[in-house]
Amino acid sequence: MPPPTNILTMTPKILLQVRPRVHAHLRHWTERAEAIPSAELRKQALASIADKTFHCEGGAIYSLLAGHGRGEAVRFIVAYQTISDYLDNLCDRSTSLDPDDFRALHASMRHALTPGAGLDDYYRFRDAPDDGGYLSALVMTCQQVLAGLPDYEVIAPHLHELADHYCALQVYKHVREEERVPLLKAWFAEHESSVPPMAWYEFAACSGSTLGIFCLVAHACHRECSAELAREIRDAHFPWVQGLHILLDYFIDQDEDRRAGDLNFCFYYRDQREMVTRLSHFYRQADVSVRVLPHARFHRLVNKGLLAVYCADAKVRRQSGVRAAARRLISLGGVEGRLVYGFSWLYRRLSPGDAGSAHRGV
Repeated sequence: MPPPTNILTMTPKILLQVRPRVHAHLRHWTERAEAIPSAELRKQALASIADKTFHCEGGAIYSLLAGHGRGEAVRFIVAYQTISDYLDNLCDRSTSLDPDDFRALHASMRHALTPGAGLDDYYRFRDAPDDGGYLSALVMTCQQVLAGLPDYEVIAPHLHELADHYCALQVYKHVREEERVPLLKAWFAEHESSVPPMAWYEFAACSGSTLGIFCLVAHACHRECSAELAREIRDAHFPWVQGLHILLDYFIDQDEDRRAGDLNFCFYYRDQREMVTRLSHFYRQADVSVRVLPHARFHRLVNKGLLAVYCADAKVRRQSGVRAAARRLISLGGVEGRLVYGFSWLYRRLSPGDAGSAHRGV
């Protein structure tokens, strides 16, 4: 059962196979969230599902790589993405600026990737909130899926590395405003020699995506995953595919972030021209990096989909500079990219939830 390699074969699989599974799992987690005793935690858990359904739908496209293991891949992706979105809401809507609080919350994301890891009091720096076991249930669901993968030990180092980057970003970008950029720059200095030439804010963007984790798990759900393949998946997604993903996220949110005075990594480019040049570079490098992977045409289609789904966002139409830049970015995908854009434009307007700000919260 190979994954689709063009938009005409991918579309029915997304609509008929992926989306229904995603919504079935989200209904389950919505029911669990409705039973959370704490009013504030219940509010944020329900909002993270209702407002960000598209995140799970988008991430679950990687389940098309999982063959007969697709059901388990979707189960993992929905649970892990729901943790991400829930914690994003907790950090974004919180009055807390305590890095220890953010580290404690996000420890759940590493535990979710470690079958057998003991659970923790993830809320211990907060005022004794009671989530009725909601976050722990999400963590254990992820652990259960991973425990059933024969090649878990092969992908585990890469899962943990990507999660560590993600969690570090969430801590550094939620601390006091005056501390954020110095901490992010110092963090980048620790890793600069291990990544291709890029700016500190681009490295931060590369760290803010869960796509590499989803791809690794989907492959391990389907087939024997060798150490070489696991490394190739990691190298393809970090930095290029993940960087493209999150830079596009910031790209479409420029206007609202400017009004709110929020941190936006696209603001650090000298001008619109440099920003488009760098986004184009990330797309081209992502396109090259996935060519070594099995089912490379599928991965290249996903890259086109990232361009399309963000450029099709309604926010783009409301920003004249962004709208002009989006047209240039869409052209990178050629004829097929425009076709994907057309599908994405229609799909976004027929689907609930917000595709932007998937991993943001600043």
